[in-house]
Amino acid sequence: MLRVLTAAQMRQAEQAAEARHGMPSALLMENAGRGLAEVAGGLIGSGGRFVVVCGPGNNGGDGLVAARFLREGGACVSVVMVGDAAKLTPEARRNLEAVKGFGVTPRTLEAVEPARRGDVVVDALFGTGLSRAPAGAFADAVSAIRGWRAAGAKVVAADVPSGLQSDTGEPFSPCVEADATVAFGFLKPGQVLEPGASLCGRVHQVDIGMGGESSKEVSGPELFVVEEADARRTLPVRKADSHKGTFGHVLVVAGSRGKTGAAALVAKAALRSGAGLVTVAARADALDTIQAHSAEIMGIPLEASGPLGMGDLDALVAAAEGKDALVIGPGIPRGPETGALIGELLSRVEVPAVLDADALNAVATDLSVLRRAKGPVVMTPHPGEMARLTGKSTKEVQAHRLDVARQFSEGLQVTLVLKGDRTLTSGADGRVYLNTTGNPGMATGGSGDVLSGICGAFLAQSLPVPSTIWTAVYAHGLAGDLAAAKRGQLGLVAGDIVEQGLCEVWLRWER
Repeated sequence: MLRVLTAAQMRQAEQAAEARHGMPSALLMENAGRGLAEVAGGLIGSGGRFVVVCGPGNNGGDGLVAARFLREGGACVSVVMVGDAAKLTPEARRNLEAVKGFGVTPRTLEAVEPARRGDVVVDALFGTGLSRAPAGAFADAVSAIRGWRAAGAKVVAADVPSGLQSDTGEPFSPCVEADATVAFGFLKPGQVLEPGASLCGRVHQVDIGMGGESSKEVSGPELFVVEEADARRTLPVRKADSHKGTFGHVLVVAGSRGKTGAAALVAKAALRSGAGLVTVAARADALDTIQAHSAEIMGIPLEASGPLGMGDLDALVAAAEGKDALVIGPGIPRGPETGALIGELLSRVEVPAVLDADALNAVATDLSVLRRAKGPVVMTPHPGEMARLTGKSTKEVQAHRLDVARQFSEGLQVTLVLKGDRTLTSGADGRVYLNTTGNPGMATGGSGDVLSGICGAFLAQSLPVPSTIWTAVYAHGLAGDLAAAKRGQLGLVAGDIVEQGLCEVWLRWER
């Protein structure tokens, strides 16, 4: 699992590397510049040259080290210095003199020959500490880099593309768009959160000598990128003497007339994700259709009519007896009492529960009902549902996904899955896990229902929260990727994720 550090946490890690591990800042810069040069060298075209654009800070110093390594290797290198030379940091000044010793005379932006196709531009203007939009000569330099890229040059960013906010992934204007970004030591939020992730291009993480121990010295919020090996390790090994009871019984409260497919997708995904048994509780006029989707789905009719309300409580409490996990919400008939019903059910049944779709909308009017839950609660909103849960606009949610998810999960002591590109799983302890699988073809009705079914199946198998949930999220996205590889993204439907993708994931992980 990859640790992601904010700008402040990077400073703490650098201080720890020097004070506790004997790695002075000069050596960290030397290693960073070497890694930057190696990545830049891999992008050069035939007959191309390097244009290294440096600011006065330590990020500029990294660029100067890279320029020295490139020139030492025989490359044609031009260095552009931007900003007041009197403000150069000591390390940047030392490396400026060093690069001059290799015959490279720094120039102004106006004096350098513009980059063209086949050239590589190294963006070393700003580092992780940018807090406002580039202005003056710096804005001109960013605009020049953008123009050179439009003319066919490749752009490599040192740590963060200039103009991008390292801690949020939100760009100022103007902002560099890179073909590759070299992450020094640890990943940064702006490199893994959109739109920053797209502006960074391919991210190359370079070990600069800080070591993993340095991250243990930092304080503040924790963000991790989940890797496939992490997810794969979470799944239990199936023993020879297992039986259907070993792998849990999921109760799915979902579906209604016109929305029977939602319940069926949840149930089928749970079955395809290892649940021993799956039962759907739904209105009687919908249950037969739900069960017709798969012979393995069992059913419990809720005999009342109309929206789910307090009159269904006794039937649902009875249905939940002996079950190992609940999934509530997709396609349910929602009414004014549905939120209160869900809260009361969770207060009486001590099993983990996944709330999705209309269950989220039902409890949004009174989130306090969640505080009475006896078992762990997992909530899986898309950005629009998250906006209703928080009272924010969807735009606000998307602009501050990380903070919104963390504050919500900590405040209500739930596990939150904020869906979308780079889905976030935030635990009750405030740790957030970022997912990198999935594709735009999964933006189709029912895809979220499949995720809820996977979560329910894993919870029923007694896997721990929140690792079981970020594993489900990873598997869901990977299933979508594998299905898209066979079907294409344009024609992908939620059923393909279940039937084409999930079994491929498990086969891949069981080998």
